[in-house]
Amino acid sequence: MTSDDPRRTRSNRGARTASPTTPKASTGPTPAKAGKASRAKSPTPANPTPTDATPADATPASSPDPEPGITGMPNRLSARTLRELERASGSLAKASVAAMEERLSWFSRLPADQRASVLLITQTGAAGFVRWLRDPEHALELTTEAFRAAPRDLSRWISLRQTVGLVRLAIEVFEQQLPDFAADEAENAALVEGILRYGREVAFAAASSYAAAAEARGAWDARLEALVVDGIVRGDAEESVLSRAAALGWDPAASATVMVGTSPSDDPPTVVFEVRSRAARAGCPVLLGVQGTRLVVVAGGADDEQARDGALLDTLAAAFGDGPIVAGPTVAGLGEAHASAAEALSAMRAVVAWPGAPRPVRSVDLLPERALAGDPSAERRLVDEIAKPLEEAGPALLATVEGYLETGGVLEMCARQLFVHPNTVRYRLRKAAELTGRNAADPRDALVLRVALAASRLAGARSQW
Repeated sequence: MTSDDPRRTRSNRGARTASPTTPKASTGPTPAKAGKASRAKSPTPANPTPTDATPADATPASSPDPEPGITGMPNRLSARTLRELERASGSLAKASVAAMEERLSWFSRLPADQRASVLLITQTGAAGFVRWLRDPEHALELTTEAFRAAPRDLSRWISLRQTVGLVRLAIEVFEQQLPDFAADEAENAALVEGILRYGREVAFAAASSYAAAAEARGAWDARLEALVVDGIVRGDAEESVLSRAAALGWDPAASATVMVGTSPSDDPPTVVFEVRSRAARAGCPVLLGVQGTRLVVVAGGADDEQARDGALLDTLAAAFGDGPIVAGPTVAGLGEAHASAAEALSAMRAVVAWPGAPRPVRSVDLLPERALAGDPSAERRLVDEIAKPLEEAGPALLATVEGYLETGGVLEMCARQLFVHPNTVRYRLRKAAELTGRNAADPRDALVLRVALAASRLAGARSQW
């Protein structure tokens, strides 16, 4: 085929026009692709710089802790003010004690060691005030330490009322001098409020200290009182009983009446409170002891007539438990109280023989039952006070009393047996009542007369053996 062939000419022209657009084989990436590849293959730094972090990842710097101060009022007292207060605590305490010596007359009369103890407490309290400003949560512990450091006998020299006066005066001195340490009005207000609150804590601590001392003294007094009552019951030496009672403030010249009954409760403090409350309302000092189920009360300051009236005995009897209550005779002083206690205890053992006995009942009213129970003192009293006066008055009077008792109190029958007029019997019975204090017409007195006459006959028979 010749070159003039049109088909060959068109084919060659198409090949020549297509060749410029055919891509060439590349030996490496293009600049754009190389840049992307380099960024994709570059490793991430192990420790990125702060500039790599986003603003959201940044953590704000923490502020320093505020200076501790009064609860609810932070940053009102600076560290400098607290340091100055701590250094000046000694001078504040000395100024307080100086004001006490100047304004309280009784304080200057205290012994030197007691004034030194007060200074020690004040210094401890002043130092505790600064610690309290830093940590008010431990206020009670800090203020109690001041009173714990004081000698135990300080409460014997200074009463609670005087202690409150000392605390009030010390707070006044602090209020006057604390403004000198304040840097501004805010700190001044914080210091004044702080000393008032701290003074309240000190007052409560003082009250707690005195309450603990009072409880200790009360427990010691209760033990000492129990020893006194036990000594009266057992009949200890008079000197030991009187010395112990004097330590309790008992007047040795005051009369005493011993009452014995059942304790109303198993809790001795409750019994003591009830008895003392009623005795205080009656204006009568008492000593009492709870001995198991038995309650022994020694009532003082009432003479025999007042005791016989029953007002005092009835008032105290309401503090006893169920069961009989016996009161011994009223004696002149505490040294003779054992005799009253012995009769009361003897009557307490015999009162069961008289179911209708009054409550309280006197031991002398139980002489027949006591004699039947084997009490020799009751038997002697019946013979000496009843039988002998009748025997010494003559056989006619004694025969009239015996005849009246034998006939069951029938006057006419007694007169017929004695062959006398009934008026004669009446006269003789009145005479017997004057001698013995017992009326034969009364059933209870008739029992006393009968037992007394029987005891006299037994005593006479024993003397013949």
